[in-house]
Amino acid sequence: MYYSNGNYEAFARPKKPVGVDNKSAYLVGSGLSSLAAACFLIRDGQMKGERIHILEELGIAGGACDGIHDSQKGFIIRGGREMENHFECLWDLFRSIPSLEIEDASVLDEFYWLNKRDPNYSLMRVTMNRGQDAHTDGKFGLSEKAALEIVKLFTITRDEDLYDKKISDVFSEDFFESNFWLYWRTMFAFEDWHSALEMKLYIQRFIHHIGGLPDFSALKFTKYNQYESLIQPMIKYLESHGVQLQYDSKVTNVMFDIDGDRKVATKIMYLSGGKEEVIHLTEDDLVFVTNGSCTENSSFGDDNSVPKPNTSLGGCWELWRNIAKQHPTFGRPDKFCTNIKATNWESATITTLDNRIPPYVEKICKRDPFSGRVVTGGIITVKDSNWLMSYTLNRQPHFIEQPKDQLVIWLYGLFTDIPGNYIKKPMKECTGSEIVEEWLYHLGVPEKEIHDMAAQSAHCIPCMMPYITAFFMPRTKGDRPKVVPDGCVNFCFIGQFADTVRDTVFTTEYSVRTAMEAVYTLLNVDRGVPEVFASCYDIRVLLDSTSKMMDEKKLTELKLPFIASLIEKNVLRKISGTTMEELLKKYNII
Repeated sequence: MYYSNGNYEAFARPKKPVGVDNKSAYLVGSGLSSLAAACFLIRDGQMKGERIHILEELGIAGGACDGIHDSQKGFIIRGGREMENHFECLWDLFRSIPSLEIEDASVLDEFYWLNKRDPNYSLMRVTMNRGQDAHTDGKFGLSEKAALEIVKLFTITRDEDLYDKKISDVFSEDFFESNFWLYWRTMFAFEDWHSALEMKLYIQRFIHHIGGLPDFSALKFTKYNQYESLIQPMIKYLESHGVQLQYDSKVTNVMFDIDGDRKVATKIMYLSGGKEEVIHLTEDDLVFVTNGSCTENSSFGDDNSVPKPNTSLGGCWELWRNIAKQHPTFGRPDKFCTNIKATNWESATITTLDNRIPPYVEKICKRDPFSGRVVTGGIITVKDSNWLMSYTLNRQPHFIEQPKDQLVIWLYGLFTDIPGNYIKKPMKECTGSEIVEEWLYHLGVPEKEIHDMAAQSAHCIPCMMPYITAFFMPRTKGDRPKVVPDGCVNFCFIGQFADTVRDTVFTTEYSVRTAMEAVYTLLNVDRGVPEVFASCYDIRVLLDSTSKMMDEKKLTELKLPFIASLIEKNVLRKISGTTMEELLKKYNII
């Protein structure tokens, strides 16, 4: 497997890999990464679909990319997926997956046309004082000290210097008091105690979108929830090629024959229908394991009940543990799954039932939520919420079956242990109706109307997720195993807890990238995997993002007299009349 860029490789079709007709594939889990791997096996590996087998513990595919209309509970979304134009592997995949709604179009075509016609941006990013504009004015509010801390992390600090370090280890209070941190942590769900290395990787990965952070103009979204817009078309594609999806099959272990550095997967152990089953493997049987899951052991409540926390380890973590016991190169799962207090938060799906709540939503987001177009344009964060509540309305309807007079809202709280502002209980102890009451309070609904409106005009399904930010836990080299661990002949890890260079976890792109790398490596596909967009090495992007980060202040305006004087006396004089001067002026540096 090798990396490439440019359209020479992007538009090329690889030749059929040698020996692929003699190979089979077994994929453990049916989340985005596993489904993507199956698609790449068919399209680029040219493996026959009937030789591909997907083993799924649950009765439905999709993993964390969900969006369910439950006949008993109603509409449920545990989370949403933010996408951007430089998800190179994701778009490489979906250019080949047919749309379910538009004839002779791909999912990428459908997505591209939608976001061209209806581009995403927010008109209200942050509120406080019960629905009032927080007047962040799109400014990051970074002090020079905080800005220099970001620059140091981005340009000077080596990855190995950040092993096992927290964000709070590399930033001062100046940084944590800035709007930059407010935008950043609520958009990506970072906590102070999360990995400083992941923070660095995120800044490097999305440096080209710094200017779009305050208004979400950097983001793009699907027409419906990610299950209906992304997962269902993939399942349809795989089924049309004869791929075998086997549900209610819990894989408990993969056994290996290890001889020195050489590792061959020999058995898959799984439970199906209460019976223990074994799949015996040869070196021609390729095994793809999604190790770990951010949505494992999710528990749901309803209007009148609280989600019961499920703190057991869960099948995917137990599987990774059993595999990891066999060799150090298989990673260290306990680094991510043993501190639920640090990895949990709670989300909720709210469905409006009449016309009482929508006017309050429209007043804040400044758009008609029933227009079918962008509504909030990303999350709205309630700055003075004790739960640090954020909520969003994507294009409505968010579900194909959703009634036209209803709205579906996704809400989450980053702090689940702190009593609310209106409901004096921690979010994790609240029923769905109580969560709605807290939300209505922050929307500015008169207090005397809140209780009745929550009970009569909305329906809410809260969801507690104990491992939702497990991949952000501080880590060191080897904690996450390589996509194809050293010496593996027929085995790989895929998904958010496999390790690949320069990309960032908690993204659809990461899931698809690991899947592509795994397939191309195990089958020796002669086509490059698109490298991560190299914006962090582009001087234009660096200049532009520096200017945006400093709220358009010119470098010579900063209160750094020695540096400003040095620039004015030495640098500006030498570059006067040159292309460099034009470049610095273009990006507002001087």
